[in-house]
Amino acid sequence: MKSAVETLNPTRVRLTVEVPFEELKDSLDAAYKKINQQVTVKGFRKGKIPARIIDQRFGRGAVLEEAVNDALPKFYTEAVNEAELNVLGQPEVDITELKDNETLNFTAEVDVRPTIEIPDYSGIEVEVDAVEVSDEDVDKAVEELRERFASTSPVERAAEDGDVVTIDLQAKVDGEVLEDGVASGVSYTIGSGELLEGIDDAVKGLEAGGEATFTSELKGGSAAGKESEVTVKVTQVAKRELPELDDDFAQLASEFDTLDELKADSRKRLENMKQYDQATQAQERVLEKLLELVEVPVPEKLLADEIQTRKHNLVNHQLGQMGLDLAKYLEIQGKTEEEFDAETKEQAEKGIKTQFVLDELVNKEKLNVNQEELTEHLMRRAQSSGMSPDQFAQAVVEGGQVPMLVGEVARGKALAVVVEAATVKDTKGEVIDLSDEDEAPAAETSADADASAEEKTEA
Repeated sequence: MKSAVETLNPTRVRLTVEVPFEELKDSLDAAYKKINQQVTVKGFRKGKIPARIIDQRFGRGAVLEEAVNDALPKFYTEAVNEAELNVLGQPEVDITELKDNETLNFTAEVDVRPTIEIPDYSGIEVEVDAVEVSDEDVDKAVEELRERFASTSPVERAAEDGDVVTIDLQAKVDGEVLEDGVASGVSYTIGSGELLEGIDDAVKGLEAGGEATFTSELKGGSAAGKESEVTVKVTQVAKRELPELDDDFAQLASEFDTLDELKADSRKRLENMKQYDQATQAQERVLEKLLELVEVPVPEKLLADEIQTRKHNLVNHQLGQMGLDLAKYLEIQGKTEEEFDAETKEQAEKGIKTQFVLDELVNKEKLNVNQEELTEHLMRRAQSSGMSPDQFAQAVVEGGQVPMLVGEVARGKALAVVVEAATVKDTKGEVIDLSDEDEAPAAETSADADASAEEKTEA
């Protein structure tokens, strides 16, 4: 076999392959054997039909077609390996010449990873928010904890802001009660904004047994997005009572003996959260600076696949779970379809460029992923997916996604290398040392929660 490579553009090549006919012998034998098992010829036992009889009865062309279909993947792979190409996706194959007992010639066009030059990134400088926790932040955190330990007691009076009411709901659209528009015994805190728009005004002022009707746009269910006439009946009004902010509350709500200790712990937790947010912000901004330094051509088909993957995930998974379609989502977001398409393309392009650059850094810095790092990453991914580590690991192995996880960890390490080399200052001018941070939070490289189009094609 002989092969040659022609570069069509920085992300696409054409392979020209010439195969001597004798190298098709194994595939021809396999073709005759396969056809033997599929056909019946009078006078011959199944599987024992001579090749010349198959040629006479079914045509040599059918045999050649079967043999070529069997042989092409092998010869294509050999040509790719011989040229040391890093291909993306499936090739477009064209058989240019097939002469029986002489030769097989074909071409294959395929996208390839572009050659990327990583410049000196040690001069990158970014600014991030300073870690500041005010007394008001601490008080708010303690107040939120206090809210969780609130108690309720029924009262015989009209409902007010902050009260917890027990209500029955009935929703009608065009005068018809919806099958999924009836609910009983729903507990609702007035002013929380957790149910339908307009419900607060409807229930305020009602006592137990009171009823009101209002119009609201349904957020979910079979009639999501439609205007509905909603009837609400209050069956109980209860007053929320917050515990006193004292040492007894600290002992009730935490492992601490005093309120001061609880507040000190709340401050420490808030500082840790802000430090994590600061590290994430640093990584995002360093990544943006790095991408500005590198010229990264993006294969057109890969970009189109990634855009389609993102749209599919949004429409069929995220919006589907919320009972929304794309048109309603765009209306809520205040975007046109053209703006949405442009934004999706920009995000997809950034994701692909990020993968290419970080993967090149993995190679340049000779970064490896050990079993401990992979296990830690798997645990984090399992937690974010709502699955147990064992369930997630099984799904990853069965789906052949282990290389994808290894790639995620390696790219995280590559980004960490760049962040450590960069100068990161907060808004106060203080230099931030992120070298002791844990693995970098996942960079935006592909579709949410799913493998990118590129990862799927490489897998």
